[in-house]
Amino acid sequence: MSEKTITVVATFQARPGKETELKNALIGLVAPTRKEAGCINYDLHTSPEDPAKFLFHENWTSKAHLDTHLKTPHIAALLPRVDELCVAFPEIRIWEQIA
Repeated sequence: MSEKTITVVATFQARPGKETELKNALIGLVAPTRKEAGCINYDLHTSPEDPAKFLFHENWTSKAHLDTHLKTPHIAALLPRVDELCVAFPEIRIWEQIA
């Protein structure tokens, strides 16, 4: 059985006054992640209605590649800052392509 493409949608809500710091931290993940094996796309968005909300839309060639991404130094560096920068832990939803 072949691996299925995995889509991740992760949303972040910045703490008041931390919008720019969170934005910069998230932007810092983009370039190294796009170079990772299995990364199809890794796109960061912000809400036009609420500049404190951010969304990653990601596609990976397999769950194994996503799992490897989650263990990278650039992701590990952000994790200790999540409580400082976000009102809650990011909502992360994983989707599997079926058609």
